[in-house]
Amino acid sequence: MHVPDGYLDAATTAGTAAVAAAGVAIALRGARRELDERTAPMAGLTAAFVFAVQMMNFPVVYGTSGHLIGGALTAVLVGPWTAVLCMTVVLLVQALVFADGGLTALGTNVTLMALVAVAAGYGIFVGLRRVLPAGRTGVLTAAGVGAFLSVPAAALAFVLLFGAGGVADVPLGSVAAAMGAVHLLIGLGEAAITVAVLGAVLAVRPDLVRGARGLQVAPELAPRPSAAQPLDVR
Repeated sequence: MHVPDGYLDAATTAGTAAVAAAGVAIALRGARRELDERTAPMAGLTAAFVFAVQMMNFPVVYGTSGHLIGGALTAVLVGPWTAVLCMTVVLLVQALVFADGGLTALGTNVTLMALVAVAAGYGIFVGLRRVLPAGRTGVLTAAGVGAFLSVPAAALAFVLLFGAGGVADVPLGSVAAAMGAVHLLIGLGEAAITVAVLGAVLAVRPDLVRGARGLQVAPELAPRPSAAQPLDVR
């Protein structure tokens, strides 16, 4: 999904840069309420994982590429504000070290993957969490659907930006068709990886999943007793 330099006109690029800067500034304040002794280490691990999975790119059309985003997974694990910061750091390192997306397009990529994908994925997760049963199945279902829909949501946002300020001589319909088809498939992979990762963490340390806090903890999400700590059988 990385948008390359020069793919959007100067006005659209500047606009997305302003949106990205405002979003990151707000996230910096919001993350203060999320970061604690459990969330901070998890944020670093999650950012490293997202960085790794985003390195697998699939060509889409005329210089654009598609890949797993990880916004919904990050938001469920560490909270939406911290997720925005994690995604921004990943995108910044990719732009500086690997020239993935380019510096002038950094604001656009942050807007799409750190703001739109996180907001869509986490918003859907929260909405479904309210109506699904509390417990492992409800959390994983909500996260999987949120992850799946976050990818085409970010792709649609790009199509709208391209329609407003795209400079490539490509019909908007062709861009929409290519982005939509590929990212629906990528969304399935995003959902599968999100469910797999969250399922593994919930199985051993459900307290590390910020999106599961505040729910009625079902027995399947209860922390397991440590093997090194003897059970009280009195």
